[in-house]
Amino acid sequence: MKTSLSIFSIVVLAAIMIAFTESRTITGTVTDSTGQPLYGVTVKSKQSSAITTTDQNGNYKIVVDRQAATLVFSIPGYSTVVKKIGDSNVINVLMNTDVLLIDDAALMKLDKNRAMESKSMAGISAPYSPMSYGSQNSFHGYNNDFNTEGYASVNENGFKNVLHNPLSTFSIDVDNASYSNIRRFINMGQLPPADAVRIEEMINYFRYDYPEPSGEHPFSVYTEMAVCPWNRNHQLLHVGLKGKSINKSLLPPSNLVFLIDVSGSMSSPNKLPLLKSAFGLLVNELRPQDRVAIVVYAGAAGIVLESTPGNMKKTIMAALDNLEAGGSTAGGAGLKLAYSEAQKNFIRGGNNRIILATDGDFNVGESSNGGMERLVEEKREQGVFITVLGFGMGNVKDDKMEIIADKGNGNYSYIDNLQEARKVLVREFGGTLFTIAKDVKFQIEFNPFKVQSYRLIGYENRLLNDEDFNDDKKDAGEMGAGHNVTALYELIPAGSDETIPSIDPLKYQSSKEKTMKDSDKSGEYLTIKLRYKKPDGNTSILLDKPVRGLIKDLDDASDNLKFAAAVSEFGMILRNSEFKGNSTLEGAAALARSARGDDEDGYRSELIRLISTVKDMKVLADKE
Repeated sequence: MKTSLSIFSIVVLAAIMIAFTESRTITGTVTDSTGQPLYGVTVKSKQSSAITTTDQNGNYKIVVDRQAATLVFSIPGYSTVVKKIGDSNVINVLMNTDVLLIDDAALMKLDKNRAMESKSMAGISAPYSPMSYGSQNSFHGYNNDFNTEGYASVNENGFKNVLHNPLSTFSIDVDNASYSNIRRFINMGQLPPADAVRIEEMINYFRYDYPEPSGEHPFSVYTEMAVCPWNRNHQLLHVGLKGKSINKSLLPPSNLVFLIDVSGSMSSPNKLPLLKSAFGLLVNELRPQDRVAIVVYAGAAGIVLESTPGNMKKTIMAALDNLEAGGSTAGGAGLKLAYSEAQKNFIRGGNNRIILATDGDFNVGESSNGGMERLVEEKREQGVFITVLGFGMGNVKDDKMEIIADKGNGNYSYIDNLQEARKVLVREFGGTLFTIAKDVKFQIEFNPFKVQSYRLIGYENRLLNDEDFNDDKKDAGEMGAGHNVTALYELIPAGSDETIPSIDPLKYQSSKEKTMKDSDKSGEYLTIKLRYKKPDGNTSILLDKPVRGLIKDLDDASDNLKFAAAVSEFGMILRNSEFKGNSTLEGAAALARSARGDDEDGYRSELIRLISTVKDMKVLADKE
């Protein structure tokens, strides 16, 4: 009898243990209010450590314990959704835009035509071949089959000896297209090509806690130095600018021209349908004093909406909704027509700007990089600037779009989903469309008594000759209202026995002793100089700031420096940089996590998730 009871007890206990340890698989699809699938949504169990993300089609699969009761769905720009699991193994979720980010609730009530058009996103398929995980080396590889994306080559900056190269000169860059493009690759389970990784754009995607400017200049200057996290024998210099914030109601009137690519290459659901939704967000921000015209191009260019007041939103949206894709890509003709329309409705003292939305695939008419560059350079001198929004995948011409924005006194963003459109066109409305300073140049002079050598992290495509700093004819970057600009330098301190490439001693220049004669007395590590012009000015204004102070331990550094450093580490790992030192994905994630702060919008948390995703990809590569 006792034996029977013992067996029965064991059976009951085993059943209980199985009930509590057995797992189950939950699948489903996450969409927005228009039926568009959302990729990159974090899906996690509240009761366990199970976590996953949605793919390009909005689909997810997560394995949870039987006792798991709820799933949490979150992504920046959308309200978090908590779903009870119950008995169902399929849970589909609709995520609504965070209403705090939108001024006009009516925007959420898109008409049926737009909703039906967006629903085709559910059938999207990526044009890339799956990445090969055949070896450790493939972790840093990129499969170019079936795509024609174009990226300008990036040759990383190396270390410069301060005695021979005391000046570092470059143009600011507020573009952030590289980060959202990288996010698109990672969310699709692929690593980006190395040249798609522009570290300064990754850093500048995020906002930092810089002081609001209070003096005569339209931006403040922030500096900090600490021990470098990927090489403890080096130091990290953090330099930040914060553009003056301007209330939207006080911004000057806008004369906008939407220049929209409706060629055949834009027919994919994540191109023209997403583009229409993105512009719908911008239209919602327009005021009665603003005006919008719409120019389109495919095999030829044409005007589909004459310049229209910003409060006629239904008229503007109707013109957008009627657009269809087809034909070749006469991008050059479209640009010329858009500039003509902008100049015809020019507002003196206002914001005269073209907003180009395209995948960059120009193949008819003026399409060379040099030709595009000359065209936008000519027109910017007449007061018409250009903003570029990139869409899609498979044939993205990143190099062309970057040139157009850089030379056209504008900025370049890549729109991979609706929440990115909201970030660029709603939350950062002023910075995206309103310039507060143009031709902004950095020049830093290092003190050889304090710094032996330096390396500018990123900005490879923005370097200037030292003499360009004082040349007001030399073009540089623009800064928008409320924008942040951040730059990092890796420094080797004076007295280091580290060997770096150098040149032979100069015969006709001052000796090291003479050069350093007065440097020891100042206590200055470096001097930052900035030149900029007012938006309608032709003569630059000089600002300079010497930098003194102690080098902080990394633990004592601000969240600003630590988070920017984490982004840099991640970028160097993605590029497989020769300068990555002791960088690891685990270290970058830990540093970012320690500096996440309030993170109200969730963008910093998203970076941590992307780092974790790449780590998982590496694990898969190592197992093959």
